[in-house]
Amino acid sequence: MLPIQLIPYFQYTLSAVVGTLLLGWGYWQRGQQGFWGATVEVDPESLVTPWLVIFWLAAILRGLRRGHAVLGRVYDLTGIRTPKRAASWEEAASYFLALGLEPKTCWYPLLMSLVTRYSRTTKQILFGTPSQHRTSFCP
Repeated sequence: MLPIQLIPYFQYTLSAVVGTLLLGWGYWQRGQQGFWGATVEVDPESLVTPWLVIFWLAAILRGLRRGHAVLGRVYDLTGIRTPKRAASWEEAASYFLALGLEPKTCWYPLLMSLVTRYSRTTKQILFGTPSQHRTSFCP
């Protein structure tokens, strides 16, 4: 069984990353950028920065885009549109809503069910790049 609660080479757990993004999404809905607001909401000792939230948003969207076809078999993803920008709160919000992940709900069990189902179906992880799929930089 894959360690689905972790993202390879991330210092933070999947639930911490997604939880922070859900906080950022809430700030984005109120007309702010979301990156700074998310960092204010988390524990100050976690050392989360706006740059890290931007990076997490891009990484989570990359995984969702990669897994779109598989996830689309279970979830209605027909309303998802990929914008021209690399990381977009609008796209993330579309995915989160389609997957049932909303800030004010008990989203953790839904997230774990989602990544477990994906992992069992594909024998891969949804988010991040495991070491065996990373390219070598040696000449």
